[in-house]
Amino acid sequence: MIRLICSVFIFSLFTMMTYAQPTMLQTSAEQFIDHLSTGDYAAAAKMFDPKMAQAMPVPVLKQTWEVLISQCGAFQKRLGFRTEKYQQYDIAYVTCQFEKMALDAKIVFDPAGRISGLFFVPAQPAGSPKQTADAGLLPNYIKPDAFTEKEITIGKDPWVLPGTLTIPKGNGPFAAIVLVHGSGPNDRDETLGPNKPFKDLAQGMASKGVAVLRYEKRTLYYQARFVNDCNDLTVRQETVDDAIAAVEFLAEAPGIDKGRIIVLGHSLGGMLIPRIAAENKAIAGFVIMAGTTRPMEDSILEQIKYIAMLDGKINPEERKSLAEIQRQVQMVKSPSLKKETPHDQLPFNSPAGYWLDLRGYQPAAQARTITQPLLILQGQRDYQVTLADFEGWKKELGDQPNVELKLYPDLNHLFITGKEKCRPDEYLIPGHVAEEVINDIVAWVHKVK
Repeated sequence: MIRLICSVFIFSLFTMMTYAQPTMLQTSAEQFIDHLSTGDYAAAAKMFDPKMAQAMPVPVLKQTWEVLISQCGAFQKRLGFRTEKYQQYDIAYVTCQFEKMALDAKIVFDPAGRISGLFFVPAQPAGSPKQTADAGLLPNYIKPDAFTEKEITIGKDPWVLPGTLTIPKGNGPFAAIVLVHGSGPNDRDETLGPNKPFKDLAQGMASKGVAVLRYEKRTLYYQARFVNDCNDLTVRQETVDDAIAAVEFLAEAPGIDKGRIIVLGHSLGGMLIPRIAAENKAIAGFVIMAGTTRPMEDSILEQIKYIAMLDGKINPEERKSLAEIQRQVQMVKSPSLKKETPHDQLPFNSPAGYWLDLRGYQPAAQARTITQPLLILQGQRDYQVTLADFEGWKKELGDQPNVELKLYPDLNHLFITGKEKCRPDEYLIPGHVAEEVINDIVAWVHKVK
C-alpha cells in the first residue's frame, strides 16, 4: 500500500549535482528544513529547481509538510546530517525528530545548488551496527551455508534492473518465487528503516529449499527518468511489467524448475497479483501478502485518519490536512477526473493517469479468474491493509478450491511480530519476518505442481 507510515513519497524530480564542499550541502539542506519547520513555505520553495517548483508549488509543499505533521507529530529539532552518492547524485539526509518518531529528510540538489528531489523516510538507527536488522544478527531460520546469492539483471532496455537471485545449495531444479514490492520507490530488500522483509523472505525460503528472485523497483532505480515521464506512470510501468520480466528471467535460469515459478506480491504488489496473473498463464501459483481489495484512495484516507487518532484526538492541523486529503480523494472518484487534472489536486501529487488506470479495478473479483494455486496472508495488526481487505479476499475467494487464506494475529504490515496497537514508530524497531510466515509459504510452495 502507499507507504504513509513513515514515508511521504513525492514523485521526485531529480537532476545532477556536484558540490565542492560538503558544508555547503549541509547548510542548504538544514536551511530548507528550518524553513519548513517555521512555516516559511515560500522561502523553502525558492530553493527548488524549475521542475520541482512546477511539481510542488507552495500549496503542495505546505500540504506535504502538514500531512507529515499529522502522521508523525510536531517537528522538534534536527538530530544529524549525512550524505551519500547515487550514481551522479549527491543526496543530503537531515535527521529530524518529530513528536512520534524520527525521520530522515532525503534532499537531492542540482548542479546549481537547487533542490530537485524530496523524500521523508524512516531515520537510520543511531549507534552500533548491531542495532540494525541488517548487521549480521540473522533470525534462526536463515542458514547462510544453505544458499548462495548471485547478482543478476532482469528486463530489457530501457528498463534493465539489477537484482539478486538467492538459490539453495544442492541438486535442483528448485521451485522459485519472484518478490513484487509495495508502492513507493522500494529497493530489492523492501527496506523500511532497519527492516528488510524481502531479504528475510529470500534468505529464509532459500534456507528451506526454495529459490527467490528480488530486484530494485523501477521507480527507485530510474528516479531521474521519471522527471519527464511521470504523467504516463501507471501500475503497469511501476510494477506489472517488471514482475513479468523477472518471471521470464527465471524461466531461462539454470537450476530453476520452469514449471514451478511463483509470484509473491506484498501490499501494492499483492493488490496487483490478478493483473500479473493475466499477463503470463505459465506462472504456477501466486502469494498475496497484505494486498488491499478496496480502492487505493480509500485506504490512503483511512491510514491518515488512523495515525491522526493515535493520540485520541484530532488537532486543528490534522483536521485541516484530513480535509485536504478528503478533497483529493473526492477528485480521484469524480467523473470530472481526466488525464490533464493537475497533480496538486490529487493524493500525494501523483498523476491523474495513475488513478484513472486503477478506476474500477476490483482485485478480489478479478482474482476469481486465477485458476492456479493462490495463498493469501494477512497480519491482523496491520493498519495499512486491514482486516476489511482480508475479508474482501475471503468473501470473493473463500469458496474457491485453489485458494488458501491465513490470518496472523500478532503481525503487522511487514509481517513482523508486535504487541498491542500498531503505531508508525513500530517500523523503526529492528525485526524480522515471522518464521511462521516463512514456513507456511515454503510448505505451500512444495504443494504447488
